Formats: sequence, C-alpha cells, structure tokens
Amino acid sequence: MTLPTGATRFARIRAHLESVRVAAGPRAWIYEFLLFGFKQGWACLFGGLMLALLLGTHFFYPAHASLHRYDFLTLAALAIQIAMLALRLETVREALVICAFHVVGTIMELFKTNAGSWIYPEQSFLHIGAVPLFSGFMYAAVGSYIARIWRIFDFSFSRYPPVWTTALLAGAIYVNFFAHHWLPDIRLALFACAILLFIRTTIWFTPWHEPRRMPLLLGFFLVALFIWFAENIGTFANAWTYPDQRDGWQMVSIAKLGSWYLLMIISFVLVSLIHGVRRRPG
Repeated sequence: MTLPTGATRFARIRAHLESVRVAAGPRAWIYEFLLFGFKQGWACLFGGLMLALLLGTHFFYPAHASLHRYDFLTLAALAIQIAMLALRLETVREALVICAFHVVGTIMELFKTNAGSWIYPEQSFLHIGAVPLFSGFMYAAVGSYIARIWRIFDFSFSRYPPVWTTALLAGAIYVNFFAHHWLPDIRLALFACAILLFIRTTIWFTPWHEPRRMPLLLGFFLVALFIWFAENIGTFANAWTYPDQRDGWQMVSIAKLGSWYLLMIISFVLVSLIHGVRRRPG
C-alpha cells in the first residue's frame, strides 16, 4: 500500500497490519477480529484517555492542590489534543471535528446545568457559568471517535436517506433537548422518525480486506450503549452528578440510554456533513 506524504503514524501502522498474510480459515477470522479491536481502540484513543484521567484524578488527585481538579482535567485534555496533532496521531480535520463538538456540547451543558438536569460538584477556575471547560471535551470525545472510525473503517452506506432529511432530524433532536423543558417532549416521535429514515440503511465497514455490514440503527445502539457505560464511569469518578446521585453514587438510569441514542444521531449526522456520505448501490 502506497501512503501519501505526511500520513499519520496510525496510517503507517494500519497499512502494515493490513498487509499481513494469514492463511484462510479460523486464523484469518481471529486476526480480523483482533485487527477490528485494535482499530476500535485507536478510534477511542481520545475518549479512553479522558476516561483514564477522570478515574485517575478521582482516586489520586490531591484534595487541597492549588490547581483545581477540573482545571487540571481541562489543561490535560488540551495537552492530549496538542500532542496527538504534533505526533500525527490524528488529522487536522479530526481536530476540527473535536472543536465543533466542544462548542455544541458546551452550549448544551450551559443550558442543562442551569435547568438542574445535572451538576458539577467541584470548584474550577476555567469555567463558563456552572460548566467547567473540560466538560466540552467529553462531547468532543464522541465526535472524535465517530470521525476517526469513519475514516479508519472506510464507511459506505446502502439505501442512505437524503442528507437534508438527516440534518432536519438532527436539528429537531437538538432543539428538543432544550425545548422539552417548556414544551411536550417529542422524543418518542423523534425515535419513530429515526426508524423511518434509517430502517433500510446498511453501513459497510472494512476491518481488514473484505467489507462487512450491519444495520445502521444497530450501530447507533451499540455506540450509544458504550457511551452509557462511559457515563457511568464519569459519574462514579464524580466528574458530574445527576440529582439522584447526590446522596451516593448509583448507576445512571437506563432511560439515559435513549438520550444517548438521540445524541448519537446528532453526532453521526454532523460527522457525515464533514466527511460526506459514500453511497453503495442497492
């Protein structure tokens, strides 16, 4: 495989791993599975490092340090981002996706914390209102994952709906996250619209040599499920707290999985507008 000048370090590692020859049969299946896991892990790099920081600072950060824990998390997230660019572990386009998600996420955080949906119980200097700046990086981690996985697995789609309809759905979901505090919550209608739009859509991805496929709605659910697991880790680490966790940590309500499913659609559509949708016949 010929790589372009300036290719990322991962692109070189990926090319080497994909060029490995393995005899057909169980060995090839196992190798493809391991390669799939490696690529998934690489796509999760930013989010994984953020979760490690949340847990590490929860257990080991000095309680009376002159630099607040939340501020340390913000500076550490910035350092990770700069290092990933400097070491060519991600592309400039992926960094721009992270910035876009940071802005979108921070706006939502400002509204939701003001409405009492959740709180940030610790102090910080680097904040806007009641929202510490590291929180935007948690949304950025989702955007980073989708942007990286899109490129790494060479996504393409069959029977993908018109792009304008997906943008309209994503906009309606985002507005409902705010509007349901005053108006009727229409998330059930939004779920129905998502099913109608994507029920026939298949996502094609390439772990190794041969393209694989799955229903796109199933892909949304699997990613939303892992984000819900990550949110449980985040609240356990006291990065933020829901009202029912003030008297002690408990698992995040399974109902939040629906919220993440809808947010997953917003994230996916935003990245699709940046990367473009490659369609397959059929």
